[in-house]
Amino acid sequence: MQWADTGFVLATRRHGESGLVVELLTRERGRHLGLVRGGQSPKRRAVLQPGNEVRAVWRGRLPEHLGMLECELVRAHAARLLDEPARLAALAAAAALLAASLGEREPQAEIFAGFARLLARLDSGGWPRRYVEWECELLAGLGFGLDLRCCAATGATTDLTHVSPRTGRAVSRGAATPYRDKLLTLPEFLWRDSTADGRAIAEGLRLTGHFLLHQVLAPQGRGLPEARLRFAGLMERAAAAGMISG
Repeated sequence: MQWADTGFVLATRRHGESGLVVELLTRERGRHLGLVRGGQSPKRRAVLQPGNEVRAVWRGRLPEHLGMLECELVRAHAARLLDEPARLAALAAAAALLAASLGEREPQAEIFAGFARLLARLDSGGWPRRYVEWECELLAGLGFGLDLRCCAATGATTDLTHVSPRTGRAVSRGAATPYRDKLLTLPEFLWRDSTADGRAIAEGLRLTGHFLLHQVLAPQGRGLPEARLRFAGLMERAAAAGMISG
């Protein structure tokens, strides 16, 4: 059995003395694992950094086997962000979330395309906002999309300020008042075109993090990946220091 496809590296783990088991998000086959012989060498590890785009060839005796991977670098997204710790942390968080949340060998064309768009936007201004929007897209792609079109209680389409932690539906300011302590804050940029300052980015990450944890990962016995927790903490500190502007 053999196939070739384009993919993004999501994660790696050591296998034996010199090999690496590599997790890819491929265009045609979704999340797929394979063994790279000699993957722990400096040259191959540079290619197999999370977020890097590769041309992959997989071979195995049977489709259900782990199989062997050969990966040729297409774009070194990780290397271009080495001097940008926050952007690199965003890339690592996104890759870790995909590795933790996607089923193996299930085609995910929209999620693949969304990740590619996120990587392209990490070079531009406004990337923290785009990252939060990407997590919303990931939730939708996994079947847990937030409904931020109107207030769940009144149907109002203006002054939306909160989200129900149970249903993922928006709540307007007036309807939220008696239950504010039980609701999640909805940053304005997620339901209408507005700026996204540091506080809004931090609120957005808390919002998406809640649903990623409780709807996607906890049912699998998992928590939010360490890379995602580190990124959220970094954004919280940057917001407190006024280092993020819309």
